[in-house]
Amino acid sequence: MKHALHIDDAEIELTAIRSQGPGGQNVNKVSSAIQLRFDLLGSSLPDDVKQRWLQSGDSRLTLDGEFILKAQRHRTQEANRADALARLYETLDLYAKPPKPRKATKPTYGSVQRRLEGKAMKSKIKASRQARD
Repeated sequence: MKHALHIDDAEIELTAIRSQGPGGQNVNKVSSAIQLRFDLLGSSLPDDVKQRWLQSGDSRLTLDGEFILKAQRHRTQEANRADALARLYETLDLYAKPPKPRKATKPTYGSVQRRLEGKAMKSKIKASRQARD
């Protein structure tokens, strides 16, 4: 699959860690999960992409601007490594393009009329509650 931006392999740190959940006989022996660490602030990505990513509120970003992702969907380290990289590029593609600017629109005539009718109705209801002299 073609991605909008490319990250140099030297900027990505992949570490094998133990996976959570049931694992059978190998649960305490095999480190099949992969933890991916990517320093967003120190990366070679364009500044506008970095800013969009930092302002996104992604919970996988640390306060230091490091992106941490854990891949443990598969049983093998190789499959989890491929999954982690795919998910990194998936996330990167979200912030590669700037969002489309919103075009200001006018409310339709009907929606304006319905709003005014609702306001008039509410006004009549409140006026009927007032005590008469």
